[in-house]
Amino acid sequence: MEPLVTLVAVTGLLLLAGALGVMRLRRPAAALRGGLAAMFTLTAGAHFVGMREEIVAMVPPALPAPGLLVTLTGIAELACALGLLWSRTAWASAAVLSAMLVVMFPANVYAADGDVPWWDGLGPRTVMQVVFLTATVTVLIRHPRAIAGTSTEPPLSPPAPRPSPGQGQ
Repeated sequence: MEPLVTLVAVTGLLLLAGALGVMRLRRPAAALRGGLAAMFTLTAGAHFVGMREEIVAMVPPALPAPGLLVTLTGIAELACALGLLWSRTAWASAAVLSAMLVVMFPANVYAADGDVPWWDGLGPRTVMQVVFLTATVTVLIRHPRAIAGTSTEPPLSPPAPRPSPGQGQ
């Protein structure tokens, strides 16, 4: 539940900052990238501190080296969280995170099996995964030019006015 709260709260605060005049946050996709970066930083941290054993236990037994898999996915989440913050890597980071959410969904199914509280059951876990996937896919759709290396973010200051024909000659 904490990752969902983080995504919503940080995205909301960044949208508010954009509405209050922060140029780089005027586009909702930029605020969403910040919310996703905060959320994936939180979840990546859990791969190493606090919840590591619970996350290792989520890995289905058919997969080898659960501890290594948790470490690698934690590193990937952290790298992609940072990548979301830079316009040139945001699209690729969102693509990797989208794929990871799909590939790691079986771990959520496995973790929801058994005696778990209602908020940790398959239904709530699935809804949260859909929200997270919708957010990463939204960045993919709204930030397509970043893969070509062109920024879609507004400039920090407006461009200088050009002289009209006949002026300054």
